[in-house]
Amino acid sequence: MGLLLPLALCALAACCRARSEPLVVPEAWRLLSRGCSDSDVLHFSDFALQDINKDRKEGYVLSLNRVSDVREHRQKDGPGSLFYLTLDVLGTDCPVLSKKSWKDCRVRLLHESVYGQCKAILYISRPRRVLYLPAYNCTLRPVSRRTISRMCPDCPVPSPTDLSDPSVLEAATQSLAKYNNESTSKQYSLVKITKASSQWVFGPAYFVEYLIKESPCTKSQASSCSLQLSDSKPAGLCKGSLSQEGIEKFVSVKCEFFESQAPAPGGENSAPTQGPVNLLKVEESQHEGMAPTNAPSEAEPRGSVQYLPDWDDEKPEVSQKKDPREAFPVQLDLTTNPLGENLDVSFFFLGPVKENLFVLPFPKREHRSPECPGPAQVDNPFILPP
Repeated sequence: MGLLLPLALCALAACCRARSEPLVVPEAWRLLSRGCSDSDVLHFSDFALQDINKDRKEGYVLSLNRVSDVREHRQKDGPGSLFYLTLDVLGTDCPVLSKKSWKDCRVRLLHESVYGQCKAILYISRPRRVLYLPAYNCTLRPVSRRTISRMCPDCPVPSPTDLSDPSVLEAATQSLAKYNNESTSKQYSLVKITKASSQWVFGPAYFVEYLIKESPCTKSQASSCSLQLSDSKPAGLCKGSLSQEGIEKFVSVKCEFFESQAPAPGGENSAPTQGPVNLLKVEESQHEGMAPTNAPSEAEPRGSVQYLPDWDDEKPEVSQKKDPREAFPVQLDLTTNPLGENLDVSFFFLGPVKENLFVLPFPKREHRSPECPGPAQVDNPFILPP
C-alpha cells in the first residue's frame, strides 16, 4: 500500500505536465488573408459590383471607392474559391436603369454624395471558367447636412422627393413641360422624382432629377398628362431646375435616355442575362461576356440595398466632436452555422452529379485581412466607412 501511493502521485504529476494537443482548424474552415490591392482581387471586386448594379431595379449606380476587406475560402471538394468581399462604395449620377458600367459614371460631389458599404460572396472557378455572385447586401447613407454646412455653407441642401414639397414638384413639372415644348417628336410624362435639392441664389432655386416615360398624349395634351400612370418602363432621366428672381422664373432641363430594352433581331434580349458568367470571356472582353443561355432563376444573386437616414436625423444629440465616420450595419450570411454548410449550385453545371459550394459565415470586421483596406479612389474621411 505504501508503494502504490508514490506511484499514483507520479502518474498524476505526469498527467498534469502533459500538454494538450493544439486545436487544428479543419482545412474546409480556413479563410485565407488576401491583399486588398491584389490585381485579381480588384478584378473580382469590379465584377461583383457590376453584378450588384445589374441586379438592382432602382436607385443610382454604385462605384467602387476601395476594397475594404477580402478573404478567400478555397473549396476542398472542387475547383475554385469563394471570396468574401467588403467594398466601400460611392453613389454616382447614373440611374441603374441606364445599365451603364460604374466606370462610365460620375461620382457625385460631396454635398450630394451617398456612400456606404457592400458585402458580397463571389465564387471563382478558373478551370470551369465561372464567376458567380450568390449573395450581396449594401447599406448606404447621405453625407450629413452638418458636415456639408460646415464645409460648404452655400451648397444646395437635400429636399424631400415624396412630393410633399410643392416647389420640388413644380420644378419637375415645369422643366418637363419645357422639354416637351421644345421636343419635335415624342412627348414624355413624369414617373418618379429620384433626387431633389434647394439653394438660395438670387432667390429660391430648386434642382430635381426624375424618371420619365413616353406619353401617349399629343403635344397639345402634354401639360395634362404629366402624372398619368402606365405600365410602360421609364425611358430616361431628366435633370431640371427652377429658380426665381422677383416675379421672373428661370427653367432649365436636360434629359438622357436609356438604351432600348426591346428584343434584338433574332428574338434575343439585348440586355445581359443575369447568372453565372464565363470567366474566360470576362477576362477577354473586360466583363462583357454573356451568361449561359436561359440561365435559371436560381443563378440570380440574392441581395438588397438598405438606405439609412441622414446621420443628423438618426442621432441629433450626437456631439460635433464625434468621429465623423459613421457605422454601416451590413449583414450578409448565407449560413449562420459556425461550421458552415453546403450551397447547392448544380443548376449551372451540366451532368447528373450534385454540385455544392461549402459556405462559411461572413468573416467579422475584427478578423480583417492584415493587407486591408486598400487605397481609396476618393480619400475623404467623410465618405469612408470605418
